[in-house]
Amino acid sequence: MPGIGKGDAMASYTVLTDTGLSLAKVLKEALVPELVAHPDGVGLAHPQDRGELNLSLYLYEVKENTDFRSHHLIDQGDSIRYPPIALDLSYLITAHSASDVLTRAMDEHRMIGKTIQVLFDHPVLSGTDLVGSLVGSGAAIRITKEEIPLETAVSLFPNVPYKLSLNYKLGPVFVDSNRTKSAARVKERHVSLQRK
Repeated sequence: MPGIGKGDAMASYTVLTDTGLSLAKVLKEALVPELVAHPDGVGLAHPQDRGELNLSLYLYEVKENTDFRSHHLIDQGDSIRYPPIALDLSYLITAHSASDVLTRAMDEHRMIGKTIQVLFDHPVLSGTDLVGSLVGSGAAIRITKEEIPLETAVSLFPNVPYKLSLNYKLGPVFVDSNRTKSAARVKERHVSLQRK
């Protein structure tokens, strides 16, 4: 299990941002320039706060992944660190076209279709996909299409009409615990033997 045993890469609290940026990197490489003119057109934002983005990735839910919960303390020599927490991250991916009304829906459907194709063919973020604190960590983050109730999807668009979007779960990712305790080591041992 990555991030759990001694010597494994440990994950900073920045892993949430770095996972989103890694996902954006994979999508930029697939969509630019065919469907999105510039790499800055794919990024992390709520669909309502997208600015100039053509494809927004919004982290709307963070849940503990209890399948990867560990109770094993990590030996760090003079101290013992508590295990990291394993998380699953849920993203809303929404396409935004600046085209005129006659072609806007077609452009958005193409971006959504390409996103589905890319993430189906690329079900794990790893290696050169990774950015930030994930680089060189050996992380393998699964990408799974999620189905959510329409009411939940609509609730992610407060005060504006719902837009066709995709939901994906990425995980597990690990966030370190900063909690440690000292590990007292045996420095001397006295053995006394008696004859019977």
